Amino acid sequence: MDLRGSTAEVVAALSQWLPGSDDEPLVVETSGSTGKPKRVVLSRRAVLSSVTATARRLGREGRWLLALPAAYVAGAQVVCRSVAAGEPPVLLEEHPSLAAAVEAGRPTYLSLVPTQLHRMLDDAEDVAALRSLRTVLLGGGPIDPALLTRARAAGVTVVTTYGSAETAGGCVYDGVALDDVGLATEADGRLRISGPMLFDRYDGDERLTGEVLVDGWFRTADAARIGEDGRLQVLGRLDDMVVTGGVNVPAPAVARRLQEHPEVRAAEVLGVADVEWGMRLVAFVVGDLTLAEAREWVAEQHPRSWAPRQVVVLESLPMLANGKVDRVQLATVAASR
Repeated sequence: MDLRGSTAEVVAALSQWLPGSDDEPLVVETSGSTGKPKRVVLSRRAVLSSVTATARRLGREGRWLLALPAAYVAGAQVVCRSVAAGEPPVLLEEHPSLAAAVEAGRPTYLSLVPTQLHRMLDDAEDVAALRSLRTVLLGGGPIDPALLTRARAAGVTVVTTYGSAETAGGCVYDGVALDDVGLATEADGRLRISGPMLFDRYDGDERLTGEVLVDGWFRTADAARIGEDGRLQVLGRLDDMVVTGGVNVPAPAVARRLQEHPEVRAAEVLGVADVEWGMRLVAFVVGDLTLAEAREWVAEQHPRSWAPRQVVVLESLPMLANGKVDRVQLATVAASR
């Protein structure tokens, strides 16, 4: 079953599909934030495994508030978790605000991306609504530590998540793998994941399926460290390691540092082809920051070789429909400057 149509149509389709007993899989597309979207084939068993493991980690089932696009895996799982609990999800789009949706539907759980949480924390009524929820899951990309601190200081119970369409959504909560999920790293730091919620294949791409599904493990595109206590630390995508002037620079780490600057509201960093440096490290910032200030700020915490070679100031970061930064568009902007 392909997830297509309006939010109400997708919710209705998932509500019928989830309790079914046939072999029809769910097909969801990735966001395409770094290129062409992939069509990920998920069995009903994989989706239900994720639903069950999530309920176990959060302590119980409950009604969910859908604030994410239902056609992507994070939104689809919100629907499935609510349906599995016997409760239709509350649809944020049917209400004038988060506070109104919570008041009308009395949900227990909510899943957000960082941009959404950041905006909600600026509204006192939304903050009160967030506090009333048992748990707010936060994922979909790098999370600014300052955002977590702010949310928790406001009394919001936030749990960070890591996962992808290939793992039927989040499979690591606050750095700890869900039950039955295995984590390992390869020699280059590539993260591997195993467990019953793994996808079956990429629709129409047998070659790529064979590259990433190996011996029961999903070979992600992310670099990571796993601590002695088993806690996961994701360093960023392997292709986010920008080789500039012969130095390997983890772009996400530079972005996180820039996000900590008092004059920066949002930041993203990536490499762009450059004649002199091979790859030029470019920082895209929403705020008031010069190149010299950016380089000094980064160098205070990291090697100076990690400092960006270009700063592009934007009014806002371009976003995809699922709330992730549109990195393809950013690369186009950098190349035109």
